[in-house]
Amino acid sequence: MDTYSFLRQLADSWVLLAMFVFFVAVILWAFRPGGSATYDSIANIPLRDDKPLGDTRSTTEKGATDD
Repeated sequence: MDTYSFLRQLADSWVLLAMFVFFVAVILWAFRPGGSATYDSIANIPLRDDKPLGDTRSTTEKGATDD
């Protein structure tokens, strides 16, 4: 048996099975019950430093008018 045929059979059977098992494991890990708090925290990262809607003045404008 030459090397190409051996690698082809290996890829068609065991490597395909290993990749499928890895895929299912990643999906199960991503949707595990304890992960939702982590994902909610990560999803809010872009919004952490936003100012409230009613406060449109910069900090230098506030300091100059609050004298």
